[in-house]
Amino acid sequence: MIRRMNLVLAVALASLLGGESRAQANYPDRAVRILVGFPAGGPPDLAARYLADRFSEAWGKPVVVENVTGAGGNLAIDRAVKAEPDGYTLVMASSAITINSSLYLRPSYDPQRDLVPISIAVSTPSILVVNNDVPAKTLQELVALARAQPGKLSYGHAGAGTPAHLSGELLKSLARIDVQGVPYRGIPALIPDLLAGRLTMALPNMSVVLALVREGKLRALAAISPKRAAALPELPTAAEQGYPTFDVPIWFGLMAPAGTPKPIVDKVQAETARALASPELRKRWGDAGLEAVGNTPGEFAAVIAAEIPRWVKLIRDAGVKPIE
Repeated sequence: MIRRMNLVLAVALASLLGGESRAQANYPDRAVRILVGFPAGGPPDLAARYLADRFSEAWGKPVVVENVTGAGGNLAIDRAVKAEPDGYTLVMASSAITINSSLYLRPSYDPQRDLVPISIAVSTPSILVVNNDVPAKTLQELVALARAQPGKLSYGHAGAGTPAHLSGELLKSLARIDVQGVPYRGIPALIPDLLAGRLTMALPNMSVVLALVREGKLRALAAISPKRAAALPELPTAAEQGYPTFDVPIWFGLMAPAGTPKPIVDKVQAETARALASPELRKRWGDAGLEAVGNTPGEFAAVIAAEIPRWVKLIRDAGVKPIE
């Protein structure tokens, strides 16, 4: 009797495992969605829509992009970590996920526990830009202006915990200045106020404001990156202007809920790398201040693991207050 029960259980388990293997081998057999926590038009949305088109062509199934904006991208992440880990819900996460665990008192997710890295899709440097009526022509001149007018200058950002927000807070701490932060629902939403002079400055990813800088509608003062940006080689870095630790990496990468089967992760990563290897795409994105990446899950995981303790130290050293 016991032997018969064991045989029945073994057959049932084999059937279950066989069903899972077939489901993974047939992935995807229905529509896949990519969640984006930021508005349409920015780098994460651009990357997600490009990949969605390539995936759909390769797999013969619909791949849709859903913009779930709010909370600095965290609404999309929260939805992703609660989704079924079957590969049919992916999320275009931002580098802000490495910041949140040290910036929030009670973060709603752990990027290393609750998400599986697939591949970084795109990276872009941050830059400091000001309204043209601001008299400062360098980062040092802007700091001097802010010190002469405490509390009068302002910077726009895309919500608490986003790189643009933390960049502003780090600048305030490193330069010992009093500047007011103003949140918006994404960087594109703050551009009209910046152009109109209702904001003094912003610290966005370069691709969003590159055209405006090239057209002379905004003035760039510093690249907030380890080296000068290829798309604006004449722009000095913050380090060159006396702030060597003022470096805020920006990247956007595909992730999946924890527990997503490795064969599915590997399939999505392989198609991502193939799509991002296009020379035409790399040239087009490069001219727009973006770098196509397409690394492996292991390489992506290593980036996250390295950046989390770096942000813990930067936030502690800069005296940035945790967010409730």
